[in-house]
Amino acid sequence: MSAEPSSQDDWDPRSPAVLQDQLAAYDEMRGRCPVAHSEYLGWSLFRHADVLQVVQDHQTFSNAVSTHLNVPDGMDPPEHTVYRQMVDRYFTDELVDAFEPECRRVVTELLGQLPRDGSPWDVAELSEQVALRTQSAYLGWPERLHEPLRAWTARNRAATLARDRGAMADVAEDFDGYITGLLDERRALGDAAPDDLTTRLLADQVDGRPLTGPELVSTLRNWTVGELSTIAASVGIVVHLLATRPETQQALRDDPSLIPAAMDEMLRIHPPLVANRRVVTRDVTVGGHDFAPGDRLTVMWASADRDEAVFGDPDELRLDRPPADNLLYGAGIHVCPGAPLARLELRVLTEELLRRTRSIELDTEQQPELAVYPASGFTRLFVRVRRAGRHTA
Repeated sequence: MSAEPSSQDDWDPRSPAVLQDQLAAYDEMRGRCPVAHSEYLGWSLFRHADVLQVVQDHQTFSNAVSTHLNVPDGMDPPEHTVYRQMVDRYFTDELVDAFEPECRRVVTELLGQLPRDGSPWDVAELSEQVALRTQSAYLGWPERLHEPLRAWTARNRAATLARDRGAMADVAEDFDGYITGLLDERRALGDAAPDDLTTRLLADQVDGRPLTGPELVSTLRNWTVGELSTIAASVGIVVHLLATRPETQQALRDDPSLIPAAMDEMLRIHPPLVANRRVVTRDVTVGGHDFAPGDRLTVMWASADRDEAVFGDPDELRLDRPPADNLLYGAGIHVCPGAPLARLELRVLTEELLRRTRSIELDTEQQPELAVYPASGFTRLFVRVRRAGRHTA
């Protein structure tokens, strides 16, 4: 079967019906047209097996999909290998474990804002602050960058959704300016610069040479942009699932050791990352479709992790699933390097939230509002909580 698109696309990823409930739309596409063409995304792959085939074969499916420098996500081996080795040094178990006390301090401070009178609590506000403040703390960034980065994230999301290349270029330039200014400050301080991961990166090397300015900015952009959007989405998803599944909420209160597995399973049910792009490098067949060099593919993580052929009922929360089946953090050589940090942040948040509350319920007066592509999670989510023990008003 040829992969040539027909005169009429198979679906429209930006149609109101799709954007109203992305997961439901992807579930429907997975059964009706699992390899589907659209002008917006090229060829979208919805099945777990097809997505896995692509992400595990970096020779046939290239990550070099952008004309802009993208360290290391937009690279293929051997170039990717040396940069990925450098990136991995910043997300070791030792570094992430050492960050836990500071992560818990930030989360505890934010949860101190929990309402004491049972009034609605804006989870979207919490989600953004958790993502922004924990990531900034991990990298050693000053508080004065919090608000500019928050505003930048919103502008970047809007520009990406609209595919407004001019706006996308403007927000990218703004971000580069924040980072370049921060790095210039560190250089000027010399030996007096803060002893943190950003200063460490400034002195790091690849292939025996220092990182260039564009390489430094691209690396920090990836760490920041990826973390701010996916962690914020993840927090909302987790709180929503806790609020709508009281039996799970109680099970995790009774046995907090279940929280790590529960986090991965919740984020399989409602994935925080919707999709990634690839470009075909040689003739290949995926899902019964023949592709040629240059064809654009979009791997739909938010569908693959809900594939009934692998998971049965995609909405059933089970803690005994094989971890390798869950594509939450990707697979292959481009598996997310920041996964240990993300898991820490979500575990700490959930532990502290459950410890401080007796119940979490949706606010029935304000309906949740789902995010739309390319974002996931919720743009509007209000819950009501009852505080526990000494945290009760």
